[in-house]
Amino acid sequence: MHLNKRDDTTNERSRGEKDTVLNLVEECKNGSRSAQKKLYDALSPKMFALCIRYMGDRDSAEDVLQDGFVTLFTKLDTFSGEGSFEGWARKIFVNTALMSLRKVDALKMSDDLETAWNVSSDLTTQIQNIGFKELMKMISELPSGYRAVFNMSVIEGYNHKEIAAALGITEATSRSQLLRARNMLQEKIKKY
Repeated sequence: MHLNKRDDTTNERSRGEKDTVLNLVEECKNGSRSAQKKLYDALSPKMFALCIRYMGDRDSAEDVLQDGFVTLFTKLDTFSGEGSFEGWARKIFVNTALMSLRKVDALKMSDDLETAWNVSSDLTTQIQNIGFKELMKMISELPSGYRAVFNMSVIEGYNHKEIAAALGITEATSRSQLLRARNMLQEKIKKY
């Protein structure tokens, strides 16, 4: 099977973007300030959106973004060039956000699973009827512990064992916070 010309062009562009990022990474490793600025400009919009999702407010997200870039540039030598640089960077920003939430003990605020509320199964259908910006705003309004677990599970794809280990909570607490987050979102969506 041969790819059509459009697919070839898309693949070439994708390879070119990856090569550009890898070149910037190498220049950053060699101490180039202009490469650091270019890498910051390339990553900051996506990483800032991630920070807002976890932190819930712009000021805290800006602090996490700054701390995340300090960590990224400090650990740049550990990036092997294998896999996606953006995926590697994303993990740094998620961990930076989680460390910030841990500092204020925001992740210890829920009960065990047995006390969690039931979630109706029509949440997915209701979400389809609202816009992306409205949904992101609703997620940002969740309590920080619920928001962290929701982001890690639903958006980042972590399982409860991984979430529990990353946040220093039990798997039951992770499940409980996810159920509560979904329930709170469901209520917000119903009111919307």
